[in-house]
Amino acid sequence: MRCGLFAAVLAGGLMLGGGAWAIGDPNEALADKAQESRAVAIGQQLRCLVCQNESIEDSGADLARDLRRLVRQQVAAGQSDEQVVQWLVARYGNFVRLSPPFEWSTVLLWGSPLVAVVVGGGIALFARQRRPVAPAPLDAAEQARLRSLLDT
Repeated sequence: MRCGLFAAVLAGGLMLGGGAWAIGDPNEALADKAQESRAVAIGQQLRCLVCQNESIEDSGADLARDLRRLVRQQVAAGQSDEQVVQWLVARYGNFVRLSPPFEWSTVLLWGSPLVAVVVGGGIALFARQRRPVAPAPLDAAEQARLRSLLDT
């Protein structure tokens, strides 16, 4: 009973609070609301290197908190959004972006779903063509021989 109540309260809190819980320290936010909204928008584009499927704004990992601080420092220093992202990409590589750009170095990343669909379709067609053909029905002579074998 207690576990169910705890789960319900936690789920309700997550729905109401969402990613705002990730920034646990209110002192982390910038005083200028415009700069803070820019920092949040930049953070939504960046991958938490620990969680890997969450943005640094949504993650509660220590590294994500450090990256949020770095982003806010860069924004407060007057860097543009692109400069902040490029600074982090130079430091961590394109993996830090939740949506890496299409480049020659990321062709495999972007092309692998298409390759998987093509290979899977080819395997399905190949398997369908190799399906065994039903044997031809017995002719009259073969039916007579079969009856004679079964009667003995």
